[in-house]
Amino acid sequence: MGEHIRLGADVVDGEALVPPTRVSLAWRDLADGLGMFWLWSSLAFQDIRLRYRGSILGPFWLTITTAIMVTAMGLVYAELFKMNMRQYFPYIACGIVTWNFINVLIVDGCDSFLSASGVIQQVKLPFSVQVYRVVLRNLIVLLHNIVIIPVVLLLFGVPIGFYSLMFLPGLAVMVVNGVWMAILFGMLSARFRDIPPIIASLVQIGFFITPVFWSPELLGRYGFYATLSPFASALDVIRAPLLGHAYAIASWPVLGVVTLAGWSITFAMYARFRGRLAYWV
Repeated sequence: MGEHIRLGADVVDGEALVPPTRVSLAWRDLADGLGMFWLWSSLAFQDIRLRYRGSILGPFWLTITTAIMVTAMGLVYAELFKMNMRQYFPYIACGIVTWNFINVLIVDGCDSFLSASGVIQQVKLPFSVQVYRVVLRNLIVLLHNIVIIPVVLLLFGVPIGFYSLMFLPGLAVMVVNGVWMAILFGMLSARFRDIPPIIASLVQIGFFITPVFWSPELLGRYGFYATLSPFASALDVIRAPLLGHAYAIASWPVLGVVTLAGWSITFAMYARFRGRLAYWV
């Protein structure tokens, strides 16, 4: 039997037990939470059912609302911008559906921990479970809204082929970004309750300065700078393949930098402040 000696650290059978670092605890939280797919997927579907309990159409009300918005904006702005209706409707349909997904990922991400405060304070679970729950819930809503896109593409004669499936890598990257945004904004919102309305206001401004319903070409020689926005890049990697267009030159590089920088900053903050989340909420 090994010696049991205490020299400032716990020892078992002669081997010192090194206390886990904040980084290892944060990594374990993310990994363990991801492994609980059965839990956060069930919670995400439950959120959808509860949100539309008693409704006949359920989340398809969002689909109808989005379709009405696309139709109204398409008719007005096609005339305002003197755009060809055949080209503009598919453009704005893909833009609105994609933007709504980006919008809810950010805005809902602010409440990822606050909305689950009762669970966090009473049940010992990885905090990341709540983050994955929020991202999956909004992905489910996107799947309801995305049915608008093939309908519009077919109505206006936009060919749908293998290249159209290239929107999937862009969607996957957006989901990966949605996780770090939900963690980062969720932590900041738990600590500072003014963050959610500030973020919501900034995202609303972003809608108008991002080429969701207008084309960068309308800016003339300044159009290239509009494509350097992270929002514009996220839109482009999903919308361009659906329309059969090539990606903008800056889209993937910008999105790659944002993904790496966002995860680096978020993981550092998560490792540093994760232990305080239960007190903040």
